Formats: sequence, structure tokens, C-alpha cells
Amino acid sequence: MKNNTLALRQPFSAVFSANLTRKFSLKAFITLTLLSIISFVIFYVLQINYFAKETYLVQNYEKQLNQINQETESLEISFSKYNSLANVDDYLLGNNFQKTNQTKFIQLLESTVVTK
Repeated sequence: MKNNTLALRQPFSAVFSANLTRKFSLKAFITLTLLSIISFVIFYVLQINYFAKETYLVQNYEKQLNQINQETESLEISFSKYNSLANVDDYLLGNNFQKTNQTKFIQLLESTVVTK
């Protein structure tokens, strides 16, 4: 009598997962975990640094904007002060301008452009 044996093979996914669990050791897991934690901490510190820098810049820009707004208001006030009609008389009198009583116009001959 012949002895026939049939060898059954496990499916590929079961073989692959069994080999993976055997090869994946605790030391590799701890190393991978520590590297992940260290990289996340470095990334966190860099993001906090970026956030702090941006916050400082926004506050600095707000201060500059407030200074510019105050300067604009003072310039608008001085502009309206110097351009008012009440100051025109003072300006004219202060620069030795005089009022005229009679206005004379120069009349040109229509036919001649240049005369000698």
C-alpha cells in the first residue's frame, strides 16, 4: 500500500504576518517610538517658535499702524489749519502783500504776435 500525503500550505497573508511578527522585535519598536517622539518634539518646538515670531510681528505692525494713524490725524489737523481762509489774510500781510484798489489789464493787438 502506498502512503499518499497531502501537504497543505498556509495562505500567503498568514505566512507574511507570521514572519512580520517574528522579525519585528521589541528593540526596534522602542527605537521607532523614541525617534517618533523626538521628531514630534522638535516639530512642536519649531512650530511654537514660528507662532511666537508671528505674534510678535503682528503686535509690532499694530503699534506701527497706530503711530501712523496718529501721525495722519495730526497732519490732517495741521493741513486744515494752514489751508483755512482765515489764515490767508495773515499770510498775505506777513509777506508784504498789499490790497489793490484798481485792476489794470494788458491789452494786446489781435493782429500782431510779436512787436519790436
